[in-house]
Amino acid sequence: MPITPQNLVRHELISLPVKIVKSTDTTQKGITGKIIDETYNTLKIETKNGEKSVIKENCVFMFTLPNKTKVQVDGKLLVSRPEDRIKKKFSKW
Repeated sequence: MPITPQNLVRHELISLPVKIVKSTDTTQKGITGKIIDETYNTLKIETKNGEKSVIKENCVFMFTLPNKTKVQVDGKLLVSRPEDRIKKKFSKW
């Protein structure tokens, strides 16, 4: 199934380009890069300056899909194990 704005939160995030547009931690706002790992609470982003781990719940992310569409997602929707999130039903999505 191709990744779309409608199924993004139920899709694999690793290898997607991402930018943090809002964060409760001001040092994380503006981080851009590619997602290289995901855990229950965090995303690991590969940036030009190395790897950064960010807490999902504290951020709003702007993902760039393979077709260049940009999708903004509140990190609170992403908090769960990746394999469980893929199976979860979301009312908004």
